[in-house]
Amino acid sequence: MGKIAFVFAGQGAQYPGMGSDLHSGSAAAAAVFDSLEALRPGTLALCFSGSEDELRKTSNTQPCMYAVESAAAAALAAKGIRADMTAGFSLGEVAALAYAGAFPVEEGFRIVTERGALMQAAAESRETAMDAVLKLSDEKVEELASLFDEVYPVNYNSPGQVVVSAAVDSMAQFEEKVKEAGGRAMRLNVAGGFHSPFMAGAAEEYRKRLGSYSFAKPSLPIYANLTGSIYGDDIPACMADQIKSPVRWVTTVRNMIGDGADTFIEIGTGSTLAGLIKRIDKSVRTYSVADTASVEAVAKEIANG
Repeated sequence: MGKIAFVFAGQGAQYPGMGSDLHSGSAAAAAVFDSLEALRPGTLALCFSGSEDELRKTSNTQPCMYAVESAAAAALAAKGIRADMTAGFSLGEVAALAYAGAFPVEEGFRIVTERGALMQAAAESRETAMDAVLKLSDEKVEELASLFDEVYPVNYNSPGQVVVSAAVDSMAQFEEKVKEAGGRAMRLNVAGGFHSPFMAGAAEEYRKRLGSYSFAKPSLPIYANLTGSIYGDDIPACMADQIKSPVRWVTTVRNMIGDGADTFIEIGTGSTLAGLIKRIDKSVRTYSVADTASVEAVAKEIANG
């Protein structure tokens, strides 16, 4: 068997009740959840019983998703399943950095909580949205976006799927252009136009705040959304630039495969990343871990080769 890659899920995959089963079914996961709850009381209540609207608020989504992802990774570790390399999609990159040892899980939680609050404030300052554009090439999406002042291709998810961020008053017109070109635009369950110039102010404030944290050299390769390549030495700069820049997911996954990954385990909620990875390269194995049943199933599969 080749190498195992952990990929941590991004915003939009959240759902009411997430993590509850992990907390009750894994002592390792519960220990992570409880340590993070002590830092931000109410986080577990939001994860386990918060409403869809509450979880959709970015300042809640990010710490809650981070908590579930970190707990799921701990549950896998308790079963002897560890990654050889890692990456995360958008906010998932903070969990991936913590998993790789760039900072402790608790520090990552503080960081992601600040990140979520800053991005929430930026989203509230302008009426923006994100659409996934399907069935068109990257180049065609870029061409259509260039027709508008405030429509930006931001997430290169898989061949035939690019996400754009846009001012809401431009999005409807952009969607018409997509339809005319034979594509389909689908609104995402997020609170603003992330990974775009709309986040420039949040990125600069985030850069300042990251200056108060300490960073260690990661103990395993972690691939950056910003470049699709392994993180360089300036971790804070890359983290800050990430929130105002496109996510190079296709490049990331292809580089991980090129470096030996043939098994990808999506950590967190849903199976969005596993689906994208299969569209990028059908030859790799993909799994998703979000509860104790999936932890058990993946551990068994990996153990059996």
